[in-house]
Amino acid sequence: MAENYYELRLRINPDMEDLISEIFFENFDCEGIVLAEETYKDLEMVSTTEGTLRIFLKNDYEDSDEDSYEDLKYDIENILDLSREEFLSRGLSEEELGSWDFTLEKKENEDWSKKWKEGWDVTHVTDKIAVVPDWIDYEPEQNEIVIKLEPGCAFGTGTHQTTQLCMKTLEKYLKPGDRVADIGMGSGILSILAKKLGASYVYGCDTDDTVIDVAKENAVKNSVECTFELGSADKINDKFDFVCANILHFVLAEIMGDLKNIMKPDALMSLSGILDEKKQMVIDAYEQAGLELVEEIRQDQWTSFVVKNIK
Repeated sequence: MAENYYELRLRINPDMEDLISEIFFENFDCEGIVLAEETYKDLEMVSTTEGTLRIFLKNDYEDSDEDSYEDLKYDIENILDLSREEFLSRGLSEEELGSWDFTLEKKENEDWSKKWKEGWDVTHVTDKIAVVPDWIDYEPEQNEIVIKLEPGCAFGTGTHQTTQLCMKTLEKYLKPGDRVADIGMGSGILSILAKKLGASYVYGCDTDDTVIDVAKENAVKNSVECTFELGSADKINDKFDFVCANILHFVLAEIMGDLKNIMKPDALMSLSGILDEKKQMVIDAYEQAGLELVEEIRQDQWTSFVVKNIK
């Protein structure tokens, strides 16, 4: 880490954790993000008192301490204002986003990562799939699939309901030998699981260039071969047997035609990242694209769909 760093505390609706975290991973030199005042069980948050993101930012400014603080605060305010306007224009409400009030505090260098890691444990997504922070020694059960990751380095650590919904879908529907596409792959967790479940070829893409190397490192860490690159569904000239798209509802609706175009006849797709109250937008989009519902799965306030390409 740098000699010192900044800790940003941002008030949010906890449901929007991934969405808002992405702003900081994409726009700042961000070392890690956690929800404040959390309690974890199997890496799933079971209680929170704040609805506050703790965001750890490197001090990359060359100005004096006072100037660098003001420069960073100004940049944060501008990025948050622009991002909030965009999300509101795409159908999210003020209540859904949370207040986004924040405080920024300069911290002396300390190994905060060790303290943060103390709260994490193994996530048992299903009886056969476990996500294990890579600093934990874990002895898997017989025939258990283990995915080793470092939480906080990119999106998709197995803790969020939307990721778990996709993982359960992969376990249920993926057939050995399938060619798989993971759109918006983040940490690469779904791609890695697909390969461990027997996929013959796995391709993942993301529009955030900061996660590409992270996903590649995670694949190596898990001894699987996946292809990861910067990109989006509309740039793909290939067809797949199974597609994963764990993205926000309004993005899913916007790119549904592109997603369908990369599906083989009779291919399946897992659509996740959908708040219950926003699911109709996604239903309308996949029906208009000529995709047929296979199964609707819910976990807490989140919905996912498994759909089939019938045309």
